[in-house]
Amino acid sequence: MAPPQRPAPGAGLEAILRPRSIAIIGASQDPTKIGGRPVQLLRKFGFPGAIYPVNPRAVEVQGLPAYPSIAALPEAPDLAIIAVAAEAAGEALEACAARGTRAAVVFSSGFAELGAEGEAAQARLGGIARRTGMRILGPNCLGAVSVAERSIATFSIVLEGSLPPAGPLGIASQSGNLGSYTMLLARERGIGVSRFLTTGNECDVDIADAIAWLAQDDATRVILCVLETCRDAPRLVAALEAARRVGKPVVVLKIGTTAAGQAAAASHTGALAGSDAVFDAVFARTGAVRVASVEALLDLGHAAAVLAAGLPRGRRTMVLTASGGFGVLLADAATAAGLALPAPAAATQQRILQAVPFAAPRNPVDATAQMSSRPEILVEILDAILADPNCDTLLLQLASSLYIPRLRDVYLPALRAMRTKYPDKALMLSIHGPAEAIAELTAMGIPVADGVGAATATLAGLCALAEARRTPLVAAATVPPAAVALDAAALGTEAAAKQALAAAGLPVLAEQVVASAAEAAAAATVLGFPVVLKVVSPDLPHKTEVGGVVLNLGDAAAVALAHDAMLARVRAAAPAARIAGVLVSPMVRGGVELILGSKQDPVFGPVVLVGLGGIFAEVLQDVAVRPAPVDEAGAMAMLRGLKAFPVLNGARGRPKADLGAAARAVAALSRFAAQHVATVAEVDINPLLLRAEGEGAVALDALIVPVAAKAAQGGTGQ
Repeated sequence: MAPPQRPAPGAGLEAILRPRSIAIIGASQDPTKIGGRPVQLLRKFGFPGAIYPVNPRAVEVQGLPAYPSIAALPEAPDLAIIAVAAEAAGEALEACAARGTRAAVVFSSGFAELGAEGEAAQARLGGIARRTGMRILGPNCLGAVSVAERSIATFSIVLEGSLPPAGPLGIASQSGNLGSYTMLLARERGIGVSRFLTTGNECDVDIADAIAWLAQDDATRVILCVLETCRDAPRLVAALEAARRVGKPVVVLKIGTTAAGQAAAASHTGALAGSDAVFDAVFARTGAVRVASVEALLDLGHAAAVLAAGLPRGRRTMVLTASGGFGVLLADAATAAGLALPAPAAATQQRILQAVPFAAPRNPVDATAQMSSRPEILVEILDAILADPNCDTLLLQLASSLYIPRLRDVYLPALRAMRTKYPDKALMLSIHGPAEAIAELTAMGIPVADGVGAATATLAGLCALAEARRTPLVAAATVPPAAVALDAAALGTEAAAKQALAAAGLPVLAEQVVASAAEAAAAATVLGFPVVLKVVSPDLPHKTEVGGVVLNLGDAAAVALAHDAMLARVRAAAPAARIAGVLVSPMVRGGVELILGSKQDPVFGPVVLVGLGGIFAEVLQDVAVRPAPVDEAGAMAMLRGLKAFPVLNGARGRPKADLGAAARAVAALSRFAAQHVATVAEVDINPLLLRAEGEGAVALDALIVPVAAKAAQGGTGQ
């Protein structure tokens, strides 16, 4: 019998996030203990459903009747909170399943984060979920909260004072503390939260479940996600795509971007971190926008939720300030964030000067403090800018002006009037102001951020969300069956690698492997001079390091001499290396060198990369990465994403490279990598020589690392 399959992402989470009754197993009389805090919080915030403390040694817990076991309850609760020691958690879950409980939250720690023994105990919990259909959140998690429903399945100290207001932001976090800190900041800023869900070790419910459920939740408009790693790549991608299809922005704080951070994440959650660049590629394809801090997560999520005009129509930003210094600072920060600062139209500048004759009317617009002297002056300036055809967004710097009642009486009515007159234009404020004034602005549908950097980064994030929404969601390319089976044992040389890649559609040169100096000279004569000689050896992937490459040989005599001299150098430098002959290739000049490659990412499987190649590959590290396979359109998007793309596209009078040939090569390599996951760990093509438009491309060097060879080296393909 086949093992039970995991439910679709998001299925069954109603019982966790909208339960009608909650049992607390391990309930404590002491509200400071993990088993006591949920009882206290449920009562404190007025959960309207039944609360069932389960404690065999108590008759009453915090004023509620206690029960000796889950079996003794008057009904099967929708949700059970497991607050017992790790060794008792499995038995408690079995009892819940037998009673008909639909879901459980396991606070207990001491599972996969502790190593092999803990992993086995955690696997038992996951097995209970698969076998019974009960959804299990955790273990080692901080639980869940639904604000409007007053459903509290957490022991977080963040709720010691009060709940955040009910609102549009759904928080899904693998990290309990980062998720609860996000909820704390939301409460302090008066930002509304719909749901809070932390997944911990993810024996069953994972981050994909959380995202997918929030995507269908009417109370949630924007999803904030704190992600340490991914345990099931297809589920995560499906969840992000589900949010994209229903138009709900997803803002992601992905942690563990460095080697040290990834190691910490593994020890924290018992998971293997994937390549950070691949996560970026997945976010880009599914429309999620990544941020670098909890504060930025909340800034962007809140801005996306309150923006009355909808997301910006473009990145053309007009900056308005009462200070020349702030204007320069904002211009620098906006440009660094990827925003465009076009000059206002001549008519716009004239209107600004008519309102304030000594203003600086270009972008950024410095209207001086005069703009806040009278409401009609400010309205005229705002109206002129927002009416400008080059303005997608207005970024207004107010600093601390709203702390002054006189200035507040100028700014707030003017902004309210502009919000009404220009409902399709996005306004964004950089402001440090009193909570009541900020609340009034956000109620108008105008997002705010505290500080220049925060404001420009938030606005750039809004633009990225808008661009993702305008871009059609493209399904992942299908993987056709491989035309030729690969013999992994025969892939260890450049010649063999090129043959395999040529069969897959990669462009290679006409070449010949020879066994003597005479054969080399003869082959060179047929191929045409000048030629290149390369040693063929499965033990020498880096041929130049042992003198195994000779370039630009112009006649047969030179080829014969170079053949014997090269082999002598190689044997002296690597006497144990097996030598299978010498590869004779035409010498090719001109064009632009790219690097193409593929590898097996430990989370997302085969990925393909392309970037500037040759000697600049490691120095500039200008590469684009995507999960494989990609089609030619996806490959072209990768090329356009390179910093070096203008060089390829004919910048400053350079000949335009054959981008179509490059895209075909990237797509072909991606199919090859996806078709041969069981055989091929890595492919390295460096360089792929990209000729002028219409002249094609050709792989000048190639290396294939079989899975078995990578495993023998102790690698994972990462």
